[in-house]
Amino acid sequence: MEYRTLGRTALDVSVLSMGGLFVSKIGGGREQACAAVHRALELGVNYVDTAPGYLDSEEVLGEALEGAPQPYILSTKLGGRPEPFDAQDVDGLKFSFEESLRLLKREAVDILMIHEPDRPGQHDWWTNWEDFTGPVTEVLAELQAEGLVRFTGLGGTTPYILARICATGQFDVVLTAFNYSLLWREAAIAVIPEAMRQDMGIVIGSPLQQGWLARRFDEQLASPPAWLSPPRREQLRALYSLADESGISLTDLAIRWAIADSRIHTTLMGARSVQEVEMNVAAVEAGPLPADVMQRLAEIGEMVPFRPFNEPFGCQLANPGYHGPGVAT
Repeated sequence: MEYRTLGRTALDVSVLSMGGLFVSKIGGGREQACAAVHRALELGVNYVDTAPGYLDSEEVLGEALEGAPQPYILSTKLGGRPEPFDAQDVDGLKFSFEESLRLLKREAVDILMIHEPDRPGQHDWWTNWEDFTGPVTEVLAELQAEGLVRFTGLGGTTPYILARICATGQFDVVLTAFNYSLLWREAAIAVIPEAMRQDMGIVIGSPLQQGWLARRFDEQLASPPAWLSPPRREQLRALYSLADESGISLTDLAIRWAIADSRIHTTLMGARSVQEVEMNVAAVEAGPLPADVMQRLAEIGEMVPFRPFNEPFGCQLANPGYHGPGVAT
């Protein structure tokens, strides 16, 4: 396992890390989730990410990590608790963090992120959207001063707004999800360059793009749904052809491509089982992709530089009930 320094935090993190969304009751059961976490640590994974919004993930991780013999770095988030959640409520924010500590069975965490600070209307984090300040920044500073949080961060999905928040220099780490993978690369336009300017740790979420790259959809491409754009259809076909020609599976291509970018310090895997953990780690240990494959992937990525309007970031190709994004906002 390779390790990289997480920006200005000086923490050395494994290039492949454990995403907590599926370390929960949607991941196949508590026993399976705990086994997956234990196996990841055994194989050298040392960064674990979770959030109150990931169902019972914090509680499951509290059980899985209790007494772990391997050292690890733990990140969780603020947001979504208590309900109804009020991002301007200082007491509520503090309660949310105290509850995270209780569930995680920790006295402190390494990184505390603001969950989705880049989505206006979802949570009203900012008193001022020009300088990105509010009660949450005061709470984070207080928790750091008390030694309950070592570093602060941002966990978001909209790269252009996320980049503006990074530019304030207030945060140590950024997790950008659903926008940096084999075919979805918008984070490279703004958020990654800005995070580098600020010497922030950079974490990538969902290298398999919420299912788009977890399996092939040859049958669906043969009779594509109306919402799937022709450029994306041709791009997926080109990617499948490359997988056939190279003899490298789609998931291995996705993971090995993600960790090849030295700007990225760690990439979260959404593994649900020991088998999936072992497969993802094996992809990392296979080493860099051949130069000709990387060149082809660059060309394929350029076929669709922006996500088409009708396209969800989570794959719906196997869902016959999905017909488009619904009401425009």
